[in-house]
Amino acid sequence: MNISEVMTRGAECVRPDATLKEGAQRMKELDIGCVPVCDQDRLIGMITDRDIAVRSVAAGHDPNIDRVRDVMTSGILWCFEDQEIAEVAEFMRDKQVRRLPVLNRSKRLVGIISLGDLAVAVGDECLAGHTLEGISEPAGTHH
Repeated sequence: MNISEVMTRGAECVRPDATLKEGAQRMKELDIGCVPVCDQDRLIGMITDRDIAVRSVAAGHDPNIDRVRDVMTSGILWCFEDQEIAEVAEFMRDKQVRRLPVLNRSKRLVGIISLGDLAVAVGDECLAGHTLEGISEPAGTHH
């Protein structure tokens, strides 16, 4: 079974030139804690609610002025929509991430996959539990 069969399609993006306030409002509207950052439909990073709080607000910056590109994480992890679920689950475990942007082979954002998507779609609580166990371990402690 491929990721394309279980991913959430139509992942919402935020532009790199959006203000942090706009990014935070988008997260609130969608009730999510992270949003992919896209320039057109090219994935260039990810921004989290924590990025906004720690890298901008806590540093005394103004979220009405600071831009998403100022605090986003670039060089993020992702997977391809035609990868096998077990392979992506193991990748998520090894990299200790709970969600990944999903790209097509033209490297365009087509969706997002979360640990919850994996568990629900395949009904494999062992796979999800094994993946979550690895994600929850401190870095460098799993084999």
